[in-house]
Amino acid sequence: MKKENITIRINDKVSISSVWHTPDCYSKILIIAHGAGQGMLSSFISQLHEGIAEKDILTIKFNFPYMEKGRKAPDRAPLLEATWKAVIHFVLERTQSRLDQLYISGKSMGGRYATLVAANTELAIGGLIVYGYPLHAPGKTDRLKNEHFPQITCPFLIFQGTRDTLGKIELLESSLLKVPDPATLTIINGGDHSFKLLKKLNKSPETVITELTEKTSEWIKQH
Repeated sequence: MKKENITIRINDKVSISSVWHTPDCYSKILIIAHGAGQGMLSSFISQLHEGIAEKDILTIKFNFPYMEKGRKAPDRAPLLEATWKAVIHFVLERTQSRLDQLYISGKSMGGRYATLVAANTELAIGGLIVYGYPLHAPGKTDRLKNEHFPQITCPFLIFQGTRDTLGKIELLESSLLKVPDPATLTIINGGDHSFKLLKKLNKSPETVITELTEKTSEWIKQH
């Protein structure tokens, strides 16, 4: 396994950090984006990053510009999308891989913007994965962030906790009916938006990470 820290240029004024875990032999590539509150060095992103790479998938994580600069408030939507697109093009150019070998993913906000990029680009990527989709603000289930779902044409996998206050399961299930090809919803019983479990379930956080890692890897290899 080869680990590299690589700087990616987004535009003339903005560059970001990325970390690459490259297996000795791989045929698929996964890019992982962080959520709004924590960057690519968070425990959750790091464990996913390392665990999936161990399944012989080239795995890359990166920071959005605001996180790179140590700011708390996320960048505006155009820059978040531009960052995603720049990272995708950089990875494709550096690896000389085909589009169908590339999968994009993210936690919460990072995952939502991955879905927007998948919906608003003609790039025929291999697939799309979200860890905790932020379908609505807490308590505001009348305003759903799903208007772009009909434009998502690649394979789509979502992991969602049953206690996620930003994405009620039943609303997510109905929203996914808008996606042209059947999406895969994997429900994490007892998990909240950060996939923390109820204590009464007597399951360790590592159990959840293992499940996410294994099911992500299996899904990528099947698609």
